[in-house]
Amino acid sequence: MTIAETARSNPSGSYKDQDGTGVVGLDPWLEPYANGLKKRYAAYKVWRDKIEQAGGYEKFSRGYEKFGFIVSKSGITYREWAPNAKEAFLFGDFNGWNNSSHPMKKDEFGVYEIFLPHKADGSPAIEHNSKVKITMITPDGTRIDRLPAWIRRVTQDLSVSATYDAIFWNPPKQYQWKNKAPPKPTSLKVYEAHVGIATVEGRVGQFTEFTANVLPRIKKLGYNTIQLMAIMEHAYYASFGYQVTSFFAASSRYGTPEELKELIDTAHGMGITVLLDVVHSHACKNVLDGLNQFDGSEHQYFHEGGKGRHELWDSRLFNYSNYETMRFLLSNLRFYMEEYRFDGFRFDGVTSMMYLHHGIGYGFSGNYNEYFGDTVDLEAVVYLMLANDMLHSLYPKSITIAEDVSGMPTLCRPVSEGGVGFDYRLSMAIPDMWIKLLKETSDDEWDIGNIVFTLTNRRYMEPSIAYCESHDQALVGDKTIAFWLMDKEMYTHMSVLTELTPIIDRGLALHKMIRLVTHALGGEGYLTFIGNEFGHPEWLDFPRAGNNSSFHYARRQWNVVDDDLLRYKFLNEFDASMNNAETQIGWLSAPQIFRMLKAIVRPFFFFFFLLSLAYVSLKHESDKVLAFDRGGAIFIFNFHPTKSFTDYRIGAPEAGEYRIALNTDEPKFGGHDRVSNGSQFFTSQGPWCNRDHYVQVYIPCRTALVLVKKN
Repeated sequence: MTIAETARSNPSGSYKDQDGTGVVGLDPWLEPYANGLKKRYAAYKVWRDKIEQAGGYEKFSRGYEKFGFIVSKSGITYREWAPNAKEAFLFGDFNGWNNSSHPMKKDEFGVYEIFLPHKADGSPAIEHNSKVKITMITPDGTRIDRLPAWIRRVTQDLSVSATYDAIFWNPPKQYQWKNKAPPKPTSLKVYEAHVGIATVEGRVGQFTEFTANVLPRIKKLGYNTIQLMAIMEHAYYASFGYQVTSFFAASSRYGTPEELKELIDTAHGMGITVLLDVVHSHACKNVLDGLNQFDGSEHQYFHEGGKGRHELWDSRLFNYSNYETMRFLLSNLRFYMEEYRFDGFRFDGVTSMMYLHHGIGYGFSGNYNEYFGDTVDLEAVVYLMLANDMLHSLYPKSITIAEDVSGMPTLCRPVSEGGVGFDYRLSMAIPDMWIKLLKETSDDEWDIGNIVFTLTNRRYMEPSIAYCESHDQALVGDKTIAFWLMDKEMYTHMSVLTELTPIIDRGLALHKMIRLVTHALGGEGYLTFIGNEFGHPEWLDFPRAGNNSSFHYARRQWNVVDDDLLRYKFLNEFDASMNNAETQIGWLSAPQIFRMLKAIVRPFFFFFFLLSLAYVSLKHESDKVLAFDRGGAIFIFNFHPTKSFTDYRIGAPEAGEYRIALNTDEPKFGGHDRVSNGSQFFTSQGPWCNRDHYVQVYIPCRTALVLVKKN
């Protein structure tokens, strides 16, 4: 019996009953790498055994209930793991900053502890919202002051110092949750957002403002998921949240923990899932207010030497083989699920984590040797397996997304099969393709076949999230798609009172078509970045020394989309209609037939072949016409800059009458109204594009239509 046959016959059971080769049943090309899969899974089982001995995921991931400041009925207990320190003391506002009056006791595991009983009147010994610190004596006698590693709130007064202060946060009134989390979306439509830039004014936006002003926009646009960036506290605002200093503290720039909870609670009440952009790939190298050299050693949470430093990001790299580091990181995930009720995570920098070279200067070719050779960081991959396994075990409705450019096979398969366990991966090649096309190729030279290949080039049964542009493309130094299309006239000809120039006309048309074809063909989920839905007129640049600390580009100009005299409203309206059409049709949850065709040579795929609902029927290079059907709908794109076609034949999946569900040429989308939305399309019998029936349509230049069968 082959490994593939064995894998298919091995039912799911305890992790101890598996060997990590279940994924071979879906991809026999993995069979030569079975030993690598077994090795990876064996390392995972070693960790699972350790965690089981410590009480399982349920207990092991609750480190935040043991470490840091824990308030009980009788007092406050503070614990900190600092094995290198010889002595430790707690001090702060509560004791007049006396750094020797409150010594801590050390146990055999290097954990320091102190208990502060409540005052005679029953009030806590440390007042809510007061400052605290830990001071330690290192083996050479040096005294070092640090912010508690598990602290839940830190604040920064830039008028005094750039260094954060640790705050004991214990509000007398706890936040009262009102809404339950919505069901897990089957068609994931993600709105990537940054609270700080979500205001028109040149300042840092607040949680309360996002809740009141932005959540209703997201709901109206039809997105069912929000991905919040830069929530974990970071010292440098311009780092976009990717230089984390305090992992358990929600950034105080935007408001209080209770205000973040209200944001998430309100989103849940709107039926919106909320994900956290989590950074476990590295940590800020700050010493005074970060994890770096916390107890005076180089190796407490991180690797020593070069292995513990990321040369491009200038940051520290976690030692995922360390027991307390594992507890810290898994507890960090659990904390945000429990304390803030996030619904899952987008893991940043997964490529950097999974490879010893961190992807620096490395071009992935897709050869399987790249994913199972000596360049793979087995310890980091096992951490990701454990993180996903824990989240999906404790929270079956949770969602995890991997930011990975390498194409690691099995990344989005369950850990029980030997996969890494993510629900989705980001399709990072798609935005690169669009930028390259807009930057280097004229419209009449677009390669329709290559566009289709890039949009559909993803692994079978490993869901992907497609996007035209995310925050990466919005940053200064690059251009958004709207800028690539219309930057020459965006400041002069976006008013409906001005003439519709060829540049603006082309820009509006292609902006809609690029989003729609990516949405409909590129993955099992879709993502946009805040403002891109209406073609935000400027890039994103945070205040920094290079721009005189200006907030001018660190904001979102909602005023331009709200102005009825500006054409941005057309792009915004189309985004809402596109998402609404997906909600009605459900194309994101419909599988792709181009992967299913492998069933012909792989019999064990045949069941999935029968379930297939999608098919790319036409890629006409000279006409620049693309047609495909997915979820029962027919998608027709005419990318040609000048040619319109009458009675153009398009293969239909079923016989019957079809109507228009979405038309990019509608006037409300800034189109020319060349196709009536009341048009009816009746199929004709006869083979066409590997279909038994076809419809004939008028498809104007730079227009896309979505047809659905009438009930």
